Amino acid sequence: MKWTQVIDPLQNLTLSVLVAALPILFIFWALIIRKMKGYQASLLATVIAALLAILVYGMPVKLAVLSFAHGALYGLFPICWLVIMAVFLFNLTVKSGQFEIIKHFMASITSDRRLQALLIAFSFGSFLEGTAGFGAPVAITAAMLVGLGFNPLYASGICLIANTAPVAFGSIGIPITVASQVSGIPELPISQMVGRTLPILSIILPFYLVTIIAGFKKAKEVLPAVMVCGISFAFLQWFSSNYLGPSLPDVIAGLGSIICLMVFLRFWKPETVWRFANEPAPTFNTDVSYRSGQMLRAWSPFLVLTIMVIAWGVQPIKDVLNAVGMIQFEVPGLHNAIVGENGAVLPKVFKFNYLSAAGTAILIANLVVIPLIGLTYREAARIFISTLNQLKFPVLTIAAVLGFAYIVNDSGITLTLAAVLANTGFFFPFFAPILGWLGVFITGSDTSANALFSKLQYATAQSIGVDPVVTVAANVSGGVVGKMISPQSIAVAAAAGSLVGKESELFRFTVKHSFIMLTVICFITLAQAYVFQWVIPTYEMLSNQKTVVNPDASRGYLYLVILALVLVALAATIRVIAKKQTLRFHQSET
Repeated sequence: MKWTQVIDPLQNLTLSVLVAALPILFIFWALIIRKMKGYQASLLATVIAALLAILVYGMPVKLAVLSFAHGALYGLFPICWLVIMAVFLFNLTVKSGQFEIIKHFMASITSDRRLQALLIAFSFGSFLEGTAGFGAPVAITAAMLVGLGFNPLYASGICLIANTAPVAFGSIGIPITVASQVSGIPELPISQMVGRTLPILSIILPFYLVTIIAGFKKAKEVLPAVMVCGISFAFLQWFSSNYLGPSLPDVIAGLGSIICLMVFLRFWKPETVWRFANEPAPTFNTDVSYRSGQMLRAWSPFLVLTIMVIAWGVQPIKDVLNAVGMIQFEVPGLHNAIVGENGAVLPKVFKFNYLSAAGTAILIANLVVIPLIGLTYREAARIFISTLNQLKFPVLTIAAVLGFAYIVNDSGITLTLAAVLANTGFFFPFFAPILGWLGVFITGSDTSANALFSKLQYATAQSIGVDPVVTVAANVSGGVVGKMISPQSIAVAAAAGSLVGKESELFRFTVKHSFIMLTVICFITLAQAYVFQWVIPTYEMLSNQKTVVNPDASRGYLYLVILALVLVALAATIRVIAKKQTLRFHQSET
C-alpha cells in the first residue's frame, strides 16, 4: 500500500502554509521565548510535525513512525558516531596534559593582542572547529584569550565572530554531510559551492576582527600580517573544500594559516606592540618553553587525525572498506512506500558503512595516539565514558532533529513551505542564506539547520529554475553567520569568558556583525545564481538505491598497508625524539 504526498492538503495554499509552518514556529517559540533545552524542543516539535503529517496531510501512522526512526537512526550513525569520536580525541588531548603545551605554544608566538587574536580566535579556533566543533572552539579560545589578559567581553565576542569562517566545515564536515543526506545532492558539490562563497568572507574577516579590537587605524598597522593570515586561510579553505571534500578544510586552513603567520612573524614585526588600555596582568605564562619533541608529541593527536581522515577519503581505500564492512538494507515498511509529488516512489535505504565512516577513522586515530600522549588504555576508557556522559544530550538532540527533519520531508510539509517561498521568484537566492541563518540562530547548530531546511532549499530552487546546489550551499553559508548570535553559542562564550549573567551584552556586541556578514552572503548567493553561474559545479544526484561495490582490492589494500607504515613510522619517530630529548634533559640536570 503506497501513500502519495500532497502539497496543499487544505485546498488553500495560504492555510496549508500556515499549518505547515507550525512545527518551525514552535521551535522559534520554544527556544527563544520558553528557553527550552534543544532536545526538548526537538522532541516536542517532532510530535507536532507527526500529528500534522497524520491528521492534516493524511500520512499513515506507521509511515510517520518509520520516517522518524529512519532519521533518528541516521542521526546516531554516522553523525553522532563521528561527533563522539571527535570530542573523545579532544578530551584525550586535554586530559593527558598535552593541550596545555599547545596553548602555551600558541600564546608564546607574539605578545601583540591583535596578532594573538588572529592566531588563537581565528586560525586555532578554525582548527578546533574542524576536529571538535559543537561549541568547543569558542569555549577554548575565549578561555585562552581571557587567560592571556584580554578583556572578557572582547575575548568572547571576537571568538564568536571568528568562528564564522569555519562553522560550515565543522566536526569533520558534518554540516555538509547532513545537507547532502537531506537534500540528495552529493557532498562534494555542496562543499565546492560553499568553498566558493566563504573564502571571500575569510579574506575579509581577519582585518574585520582586528578593527573591532583596536580600531581601523591600529588594524592598518598590522595589515601585512592580516593579509598573510586571511589569504592563506582562504586559499587553503578553497582548495581543500573543492578538491578534498568537506572533511578537512577547517583543519588544513586553520593549521596552514597558523604556520604561514608564524613564519611571517619571524621576518616581520609591527612597529609597536599593541595591548588593551588598563588591561589586567596576564595570568597565562608565555615565558615557558617546550622542546621540539614535546611539541611534536602534543600535536600528535591532530597529526594522526589528519592522516587518517585524508586516507579514509581516498577512493580505493573507501571502496575496500565498504566491500568488507558495509551493511545496507531497505527500511522495512518505508522503502518505496511513499510516492513523491512527481509520481516517483521514494527509496529508503540505510547504509551502515561502519568501516569507511569518518568516525571510524577518528576511532583508529584515538587508539594510535593514546600511548603517544602518555595515557593507558584503561585511562582512555574512563575518558571515553565521561565523553559519552558529556554528549548524552547533544546525541539525543541530533537524533531528535534528524527524526523531525525526515518526518517534515517525507510528509510533504517542506514542499508546502517551498511552494510559498518560491513566490519570491527571482529573488529567492537572496533569501536562501537567511533561512540558514534563522535555522542556526534557533538550533545553535549549522548541522541541525541543514537537517531542517536543506530539502526545502532544494525544492524551492528547483521550482524557480535555479540550480539547487546554490541554495543548499547558501543554507550552509548563511548558517555560519547565525552562529555568533545563537543563544547556545552566547551561553558557551559567556561561560568561557567569565561573562555569566552578561549574555545580553555579548549578544549586543555580536548582533550587528551577524547582520552585516549575512547581507554580504545574500548578495554573493544572488550573484552566483544568475551572474556568475560558471562557479556552479556539475554533479549527479545521490542514489538511494542499493549499491554494489566492486573495488580494485589490490590498490585499496596497498594503500592501507602504506597508511599503516606511515602511522607506525610517525609513532616511532615521536617516541624516539621524545625519549632522546627527555634523556638529554635529565643528563643536563645532573
